[in-house]
Amino acid sequence: MDLSSLTYAEGSIKGRQRKGRGNGSRRGNFSGRGQNGYGQRSGAKSRPWMEGGTMPIYRRLPKRGFKNHFRTEYQVVNLDALNTIELERITIQEMVAAGKVKSLDRPVKILGNGEITSAKTIVANAFSTSAQEKIEKAGGKVELV
Repeated sequence: MDLSSLTYAEGSIKGRQRKGRGNGSRRGNFSGRGQNGYGQRSGAKSRPWMEGGTMPIYRRLPKRGFKNHFRTEYQVVNLDALNTIELERITIQEMVAAGKVKSLDRPVKILGNGEITSAKTIVANAFSTSAQEKIEKAGGKVELV
């Protein structure tokens, strides 16, 4: 007895419902679509947010907080991740090529998690103060784009 020998109980799996196959099948005539109206026509789609006559859930729930649409969302890279790139000058293009950052379109911020082992010039859009201190302590430079 193992998991591959398990089966469903007898009679628990039913065949699919074949609609429009005569009134004796309980699904003839209107084929489960009701009588006239938009939902009875072919191609009628119901949107995911449509809830009939009920007040929709996105209107029932309270709205909380504030969302700043002008916020700049950075791609973050830690210092210990930059140790694996064996270059003197590391730009955003090199970070993308090394797989540390996904996109050239979004700004990059260097965070100070970990230690940097060699003197490197790092080019990015923003640096945390701890990252900037650690890079300069190791003899490297920080360049803002």
